[in-house]
Amino acid sequence: MEPFTKLTAVAVPIDMSNVDTDQIIPARFLALPREQAKLGLFHDIRRDAAKQLKPDFPPNRPEYAGAAILVAARNFGCGSSREHAVSVLKDNGFRAFVAPSFGDIFHNNCYQNGVLPIVVGEERAATLRALLAAQPGATMTVDLAAQTLAGPDGIVDKFPIDSFRKDCLLRGQDDISFTLGHAAEIAAFEAAHGRELSWL
Repeated sequence: MEPFTKLTAVAVPIDMSNVDTDQIIPARFLALPREQAKLGLFHDIRRDAAKQLKPDFPPNRPEYAGAAILVAARNFGCGSSREHAVSVLKDNGFRAFVAPSFGDIFHNNCYQNGVLPIVVGEERAATLRALLAAQPGATMTVDLAAQTLAGPDGIVDKFPIDSFRKDCLLRGQDDISFTLGHAAEIAAFEAAHGRELSWL
């Protein structure tokens, strides 16, 4: 997994609350190979009734092309537990999400996929979305080591993160690779356990 350290990138706003995992990637895309499934990102909410791309939906606009930071409203990623909601965003180039709150499972899945969910206050998130809408193509900077988020207005906010999750992201580790990093100690424990309880 690629380490997450510092990111400066175009940020795209999505001014919708309660964007659920089925809106992020509809269920019919889940069985497809990842390269094909990535086309399902926001598939139904970015199109109109005639299945044409909505020109006013920010991720459809050319100014936001290559965006790696997404600024959302409250409860982003709510709904089902599908990990595809995080992986399809990552496969489309996103490395950080900013919102007042996230769905719990989505939030945890972010860390397993090497992307960073950043919680900011509701008012600040709304301000950032408004700034990004007014300045399409504007960039933001995330510094994980310093736990700071710099907006297009130059204001720098601190954000909280669990120290274990932070360390894993900085090292590029998920739970499995973290555990495998202790393989020697695990093997030694199992060998000693086997000797001490050989009757088992």
